[in-house]
Amino acid sequence: MTNNVDVLIVGGGPAGASAAVLLAQAGWKVAVVEKTLFPRRKVCGEFISETTWPLLRQLGVADELLGIAGPLVRRVGLYAGNDLITAEMPISATQHSDGGRAVGREHLDTLLLDRAATCGALVMQPWTLSGFTSIGDQYHCHLAEKSGRHTREIRALFIVAAHGSWESGPLPTQVPRRPAKAADLFGFKAQFLQAMLPADLMPLIAFPGGYGGMVHTDGDRVSLSCCIRYDQLEMSRRRWPHIGAGAAVLAHISAHCKGVAEALAPATLAHHWISSGPLRTGIRNFGGNGIFAVGNAVGEAHPIVAEGISMAIQSAWLLCDQLVGPRDRPLSREVLDSVHNAYEVAWRRNFSRRIQMAALYAHLFMRPLGARMATAVLRRAPQLLNAGAQWSGKTQALRHVSNRGLVGALGHRVI
Repeated sequence: MTNNVDVLIVGGGPAGASAAVLLAQAGWKVAVVEKTLFPRRKVCGEFISETTWPLLRQLGVADELLGIAGPLVRRVGLYAGNDLITAEMPISATQHSDGGRAVGREHLDTLLLDRAATCGALVMQPWTLSGFTSIGDQYHCHLAEKSGRHTREIRALFIVAAHGSWESGPLPTQVPRRPAKAADLFGFKAQFLQAMLPADLMPLIAFPGGYGGMVHTDGDRVSLSCCIRYDQLEMSRRRWPHIGAGAAVLAHISAHCKGVAEALAPATLAHHWISSGPLRTGIRNFGGNGIFAVGNAVGEAHPIVAEGISMAIQSAWLLCDQLVGPRDRPLSREVLDSVHNAYEVAWRRNFSRRIQMAALYAHLFMRPLGARMATAVLRRAPQLLNAGAQWSGKTQALRHVSNRGLVGALGHRVI
């Protein structure tokens, strides 16, 4: 079976699904290939910044997500050693009423991808892109069902790479896995019931060899997500050899972080630990020649700033805002190259500083000396936590987009 579409989107997470909704709403023919069946759990901090909720509202999923999301986060904090420091969460200039909240990826991803299908996108799960060839101004994309029993070809004018940052495959934005190094960061996540974390607080957790965060999410659960160096992970597993890797990471955190130990003392695991990695933070590959990268495929901030979901969704908006401009012209490779250049400029203006600040925070707080020095300063001036949240992008709405108003003026174009 062969389909002709305007765009094939590889990956159905927040970035890919958001792009699918926007382009399908504009009347484009869209296909999405996603390798995993939803709902799914993901290693993720789950927090969605205040400035992203208006975008989710225009995507048509905000009301349902707000109905299940965790409470409004009004304070940020730092749990390091015996210190428990808090400050008010900064508020954006527009003061969006939805605020910043957390919601599980099993809900967010499913609702967004279902919304894309409702808007007319062809959604294929669980399928993968097995290969592609460029013929003329089209990509002939070869798809395979995950079981291997079925194959399919889709011809697309361009491709949006919305895959994970460590996912291998045929796209130039995908890279092969490499052996773990001592300094590599691996992500862990678990959710807890009956935790003693204040409902309005999202603290940063600092511990030797890593960092993390906690937040109330949906279902009266507290989500703990963290990153830990590979060498520290191996040491923790040797110190606690009779428990699993996730439990050993938690034991290491609790031994160095009073706030976590107290918050989780009465708690029980809601689900088993999940992990992923190694993380590939920084700016990577924007694609080119009719291939566009969004979400973690193009760049990823250290999760210490809890901006991963927001950056993924916002990057899809920036790309679609540029794509709908040339709707009255054939989408030649020359036109797509112009779109690519404008998108890269807009992406860098919005996210480069977040990535830089996240790297600075991460390397400061995962080192014991750096964490002690930062904690000593924050103990005297807790308002700097507020400033740090601002620098990470918590209150920064999208900048340098076109004057078309995004969804309000998305153009109509079909093959």
